[in-house]
Amino acid sequence: MMNGTKGDGGRPGDGDRPGDGDRPGDGDRPGDGDRPGDEDCPREDHVDRLRRQWALELPDLDTEPMAILGRAFRLSNLVRPSIEATFADFGLDRGEFDVIATLRRSGPPYLMTPTEMYSALMISSGGLTHRLDRLEKAGLIRREKSPRDGRSVLVALTEAGAALAEQAFRTDMASESSFLQALDGKEREALAALLRKLIAGIESEQARSGAEGENAG
Repeated sequence: MMNGTKGDGGRPGDGDRPGDGDRPGDGDRPGDGDRPGDEDCPREDHVDRLRRQWALELPDLDTEPMAILGRAFRLSNLVRPSIEATFADFGLDRGEFDVIATLRRSGPPYLMTPTEMYSALMISSGGLTHRLDRLEKAGLIRREKSPRDGRSVLVALTEAGAALAEQAFRTDMASESSFLQALDGKEREALAALLRKLIAGIESEQARSGAEGENAG
């Protein structure tokens, strides 16, 4: 009834015009929900809508990077509040957890130099110092002199810190696992492999560019 009424859904310029899902490259393209096994895949998400808007404004611009990097950024934003809330339940912020987790996964004796730590965490020495101050006050880490060089300091995970790091990490992994329910085991493996390949490629390119910059200097 609606499609047969003049001025309603059947008129040109409404739902049947080119560009509203029927044009090539929009909702009906292969891989957007029409392939076997993708019945539950949404035909359009937030990134698709952004790309469609840009396609109208800047039709000459290829926005393919948004399809991957834009989704990675949105995914991070979607899960970050839950992850931070998990650590907050243990009296930690994300940065503090990163410190005790780095020590915990390093293995016995759970001891590292500050230099090793801020290199692993990719933060400044000043930023690490503030985190260590808070964690030491909470009794989760301790600073001690190096037996090899009395002027050097080592950061050690306390027994309480090791227990808290493990408990918080186990809880976080259980929570993050719930976000993956839309993917089956094979899809998770495939996505992980593609992300690994992409990240390795970016890291390799950045390392090469950095080396070239140093040589040029």
